[in-house]
Amino acid sequence: MLTMKEKIAYGLGDTASNIVFQTVMMFLLLFYTDVVGLSPAVVGTMFLAVRIIDAVTDPLMGAITDRTQSRWGRFRPYLLWLSLPFAIISILAFTTPDLTGTSKIIYAFSTYTLLMLAYTAINIPYCALGGVLTADAKERVSVQSYRFVFGMLGGVIVAAATMPMVQWLGQGDNAKGYQLTMTFMSVLGLVLFLLCFLGTKERITLSDDQVPSYKKSFESLWQNDQWRILCLSGLFLLTGQVLKFTLAIYYVKYFLGREDLITPFLTSGVVASMIGCAIAQPLAKRVCKIKAYISLQLIAATLCAASFFISSDQIVLAFAAFIAWKFFLDMATPLLWAKMADTIDYGHHKTGVRVTGLVYSSIIFFIKLGVALGGALAGWLLSYYDYQPDVEQSQATKDGLLLSFSLLPAVGSLIVAWLMRKYTLTDKQVLDLQSKLKFSAS
Repeated sequence: MLTMKEKIAYGLGDTASNIVFQTVMMFLLLFYTDVVGLSPAVVGTMFLAVRIIDAVTDPLMGAITDRTQSRWGRFRPYLLWLSLPFAIISILAFTTPDLTGTSKIIYAFSTYTLLMLAYTAINIPYCALGGVLTADAKERVSVQSYRFVFGMLGGVIVAAATMPMVQWLGQGDNAKGYQLTMTFMSVLGLVLFLLCFLGTKERITLSDDQVPSYKKSFESLWQNDQWRILCLSGLFLLTGQVLKFTLAIYYVKYFLGREDLITPFLTSGVVASMIGCAIAQPLAKRVCKIKAYISLQLIAATLCAASFFISSDQIVLAFAAFIAWKFFLDMATPLLWAKMADTIDYGHHKTGVRVTGLVYSSIIFFIKLGVALGGALAGWLLSYYDYQPDVEQSQATKDGLLLSFSLLPAVGSLIVAWLMRKYTLTDKQVLDLQSKLKFSAS
């Protein structure tokens, strides 16, 4: 039984991660188009191109962490070693040097690539750490609930503070404002990563002779059919979610015509996410996790599509639909991450090989691919519908923006609900698997 103190310490690591992740989701496209001056199509292509690099680095990082040996464990030390480099690179990504033309694109591509590499290097060990804190299936949901409540706290900080801080620190210079704002956010993230490192302990351990070769690790991974379901689910879920969340600023500013409501709109959505994540644990105690997850995706899809029928003058209804969508969608998030730890046990039982870091890193790759696709689609769709920054948009652009914000993201949740019908690892099955496994959970 984990203490509340340790669950909070683990959760603070996701607060740190989300300070960057949520900033990228909410503001990086806007920063590149309206501050740096890049075209939406270029940015969208850049978002997707970096995922090609992740196709190699994500599973490689997972395999490396499985083989790491230190007095702090296999996963925790990366929080200590990489928190400062991650902070520095985050600041560079939101810095606007005095460059023009192709040079701006090269700088943006280089710093964004470095940011994603640093995020991979620190976030994959962090996520894998959640799988070795406890072997108890219900405690795993509890750990992930704490994680995502505190992760969404990072989202609240970003949503509520970013635009006001940019304006206050920049004093009319948005480039300076973004750089100073990210400096503050990065220092905060560094401190939180260190608190996570100090407050957690790895309990599920493997002896060195139990660590498989790279070849055997990847062969074992591919034989895990439940892992494949989670990979595809993560891909489609994040594609739809990021598409909608990235376009939320544009939706409020240009469709609703209320730029002054951007911060309240984003903040209320992230607060709803926090509440939804907090409810996941009691929900999992009363309802089958698989049925609950499918139902939540169907509800989220319905609420997302409903936004298409809300007119630009129905501000309260637009807020309500967005808040409800975030609430139900993110109530399912801890359930998904708890399932990842279950698939590790399943793969261990099925193949005799335990690859904690590789399972998390490979699923995270598909999640990040979804983030990239969602961001790329947002950029491409803005370009297709002839978006122009800081001007009154045509009616065709507004209609395209509404379609992209509502109906298209709903498709992602519908596909995920369909995929999860084939997921079979109930709590009872996981307990049966664990009773047959041979690993230390001291």
